[in-house]
Parts: sequence; C-alpha cells; structure tokens
Amino acid sequence: MDCLGCRIVNQIEMEVNIVYENDYVVCLLDIAPFNDGHILIMPKQHYLDLDEIDEVTRNEIMNAAVKMSKLLKKVMQPDGITCCQNGGIFNDLAHYHMHVIPRFSGDGFSWSDPKDDFKTSRTLKDIKQMLIAGLV
Repeated sequence: MDCLGCRIVNQIEMEVNIVYENDYVVCLLDIAPFNDGHILIMPKQHYLDLDEIDEVTRNEIMNAAVKMSKLLKKVMQPDGITCCQNGGIFNDLAHYHMHVIPRFSGDGFSWSDPKDDFKTSRTLKDIKQMLIAGLV
C-alpha cells in the first residue's frame, strides 16, 4: 500500500490508537497532536478529497465528528472544538482525514493571515456571482 492513510487505517507497520470505529470510519489519536485528545477521523476505504467520498461515508464521517466532539467535551473539558480537513497537496496523509481538536484558551492555535499576493481586487459580490455561475 503506497497510501500512508490506508496503512494507518489498516494498522500496517505501525501502532494505531483507535478510539472508535464502525464499518466506514476509524477514529484514532493523532501521533503529533495539537492538544491531548486530538483525533483523526479516517474512512476505511481510500479517498483523497472530500468531493470523492460517497454519501454514506460522508454521513458516517460527520456522525463520527459529532460523536468525537461530544466525547472530547465530556472527557477533556476543552473550551471549544476545532474540526478541519486539508485537501489536495495539503493532505499530508494522501488519504482523506478530518481533525477533531480539543481547544483551550491560550493554546496557541491560530489561522495565519493570507499573503497579499493571493488576494485580488475582486469584491465579495463579484466572487459570489462567479461561484453561483459555477453551480450551473
């Protein structure tokens, strides 16, 4: 298996700390957690990006996100939860995964401001119209 995510899900060549699983997803502790309790939700079937995932598996991922959020709130008692996923070249496992991260005030997690080189002079209204046209 060339996919690191598939090797993780199938526990090949590594120890995996599974918190929850069903027929569609595995929820496991991240080996490089942002905070204690940082969980990855990974489909058992290989997918790279969100738009490739079948509807049943997408629903199972979201159901697991709710279950893991409730679990983290109960056990870790965070100030909040951050859920996120990275696609394309930003997906470091080459396998779809969602992060569910318990957050604490002052923990240092932040979004960085985008570089001006990637901003355009388009208005929000212009961008909205472009996106709506793309839905057709």
